[in-house]
Amino acid sequence: MKVLVLNCGSSSAKFQLFETNLEAIKGGTETCLAKGIVEKIGEETSSRKIECLGKPAFREVIPIPSHTEAIRLILEMLTHAEYGIIKDKNEIDAVGHRVVHGGETFTHSCLIDERVLAKIKECIQLAPLHNPHNVRGYEIAKSLLSKTPHVAVFDTAFHQTMPARSFNYALPYEYYDKKSIRRYGFHGTSHRYVARRVGRLFNLPKEAYNVITVHLGNGASIAAVQKGKVMDTSMGFTPLEGLVMGTRCGDIDPAILMYLIESDGADVVSLNRILNKQSGLIGISGISNDMRELEKASKEGNKRAALAIDIFCYRIRKYIGAYTVAMEGVDYVAFTAGIGENSVLIREKCSEGLEAFGAVIDKEKNRMMNGKEGVFSTDASKVKLCVIPTNEEILIAHDTVEAVSGLL
Repeated sequence: MKVLVLNCGSSSAKFQLFETNLEAIKGGTETCLAKGIVEKIGEETSSRKIECLGKPAFREVIPIPSHTEAIRLILEMLTHAEYGIIKDKNEIDAVGHRVVHGGETFTHSCLIDERVLAKIKECIQLAPLHNPHNVRGYEIAKSLLSKTPHVAVFDTAFHQTMPARSFNYALPYEYYDKKSIRRYGFHGTSHRYVARRVGRLFNLPKEAYNVITVHLGNGASIAAVQKGKVMDTSMGFTPLEGLVMGTRCGDIDPAILMYLIESDGADVVSLNRILNKQSGLIGISGISNDMRELEKASKEGNKRAALAIDIFCYRIRKYIGAYTVAMEGVDYVAFTAGIGENSVLIREKCSEGLEAFGAVIDKEKNRMMNGKEGVFSTDASKVKLCVIPTNEEILIAHDTVEAVSGLL
């Protein structure tokens, strides 16, 4: 089965094409046939690129005025005689769409029909910056591949197993009851992939272990997964809550916002810009939201860069400690995403003090782990520290196959 995975954002459309089926999913033998991106849609420097298995890579800078044209170009690239991988778009058996927000309605991935599409549109109020583009991507792809089944895979779905004590805020209850204000959590496909991969790596059923999954990129979140179910996660009603991130503040005292309104005359627009775009690593350091640049600056003696790194890691350790207690113990702590997979320093600093829970880092193993899957704790460590490179696209492909097969 050939499955096209689409991830449509505000100015880009990422894609991968997989050859897979139920047996391949069980055995981990699926094949990525192609991957690429159309980016800077609507800008003068928009471009398209694709890499297909056994074919030369292709990239071109051309005007791409709309998402309609972007998705049409994706199908054109996939079927191109020289650098494509299939002869006809009808070879695509199913399409999996990343959808950021499924609210409380969607606890699993599902085939998209008129009823499902209407419910996804209802969630636009909860994710106005993301869901409209996800919906538009589906509508365009459906018009171009009208006879092909389409599946929605939700970032929030994995977190829907949280108990009420985890997802409710201590606000007047009618805000949850009438306005659906609660913790939803995000990065769900990444957390689910990593939690599942830990089980495969150590040959354990999901009911046999507790894992804390630590997704560290420009956006960062952490989840407590107890016997296959999320018990808690750091992102909340929006992706702003929780860990320190590249440009987002994470947890703060909400009264700070009232103070800024009263003292500086801040409004909703300026507060949104401050909290989401000017805070986090770039706000503390004044240099960059790129951890690689901060590590370099810190080594050169920049105190604010060093402080940003310290705060970033300290917040992660606090969450690991809290989630260990919440699950009454942890067996694995798994780092993933750009920073989690590739920064020796951050993994080391995030592991400081975890000896109290039985997690002991092997610094030499840690230095050897960048970009690789495996364990970087000592052999005697009770809790295993791991690096698990994430693969959200392949999980979307898996869910698409299972949904089309009637297994979800």
